[in-house]
Amino acid sequence: MKKEKRQPTRVAKHQFRGILCALFLLSLIVSCSISYKFNGASIDYTKTKTIQIADFPIRSSYVWGPMGPLFNNQLKDQFANHTRLQQVKRNGDLKIEGEITQYSQRNKSVSNEGHSAQTELAITVNVRFTNNVNHKEDFEKQFTAQSSYETTRTLNSVQEELVTQMVKDLVDQIFNATVANW
Repeated sequence: MKKEKRQPTRVAKHQFRGILCALFLLSLIVSCSISYKFNGASIDYTKTKTIQIADFPIRSSYVWGPMGPLFNNQLKDQFANHTRLQQVKRNGDLKIEGEITQYSQRNKSVSNEGHSAQTELAITVNVRFTNNVNHKEDFEKQFTAQSSYETTRTLNSVQEELVTQMVKDLVDQIFNATVANW
């Protein structure tokens, strides 16, 4: 008695192709060496392992004392919390340095009576970024953050809150420009 050869059904062929496609995609994902996180960091950790972040001195003529430590701590925390880079004192694969160059306020809008209605507070930092793994990514650039407040309030009553918001914005801008490749 002869056994009949069974022809694979279309469903079986589809399943086989689906499994092959899934295996291919899985091997592609596993073979990638670039780590991508939802926070935006895109770093090849096989080549880039360390970062050196210098404290940014305040070079502005107008100063609010806590601003310097607040900025420096948040910048270092951002990289510690959102990358696997080890922070080092010198010879980092990546190096971030600079200074806080401006802390200023100016009238932003005028009321119907001709008086200032809003004041804008701004912080500007100058950043020098060196990528010792890929010097094509080196740059020197200024980053600015602004925030406004009603002139009916005093600067002393809003300064801590606004500076904290602006520092967060500056740190995000620097993080994105240095390791997120935005």
